[in-house]
Amino acid sequence: MEREQTGIDGRAGGGNTVTLLTRAGCSMCERAAQQLAALREELDFELVTTDVDAAATAGDGSLRAQYGDLLPVVLLNGTQHSYWEVDEQALRAEVPAR
Repeated sequence: MEREQTGIDGRAGGGNTVTLLTRAGCSMCERAAQQLAALREELDFELVTTDVDAAATAGDGSLRAQYGDLLPVVLLNGTQHSYWEVDEQALRAEVPAR
């Protein structure tokens, strides 16, 4: 289930949550979103996409301030996992296939 949000979720229902921090018009972000969507079923995690610019417009500029130059950023259960690209090997090691 992919959803848009303005904050960062940790674990959802005991499973893993992968959050992709992104911004509109970012081709690297689009590629990361495609990779994570393909991995989501195999590794059984919740995928959350957060646009840091939309979050800033809504009043929370902290994500853009912290991660704006590193986008796309992948968070695993609220902790930075990788940036600029999806580290698929590390993600597979940390979130085993179901």
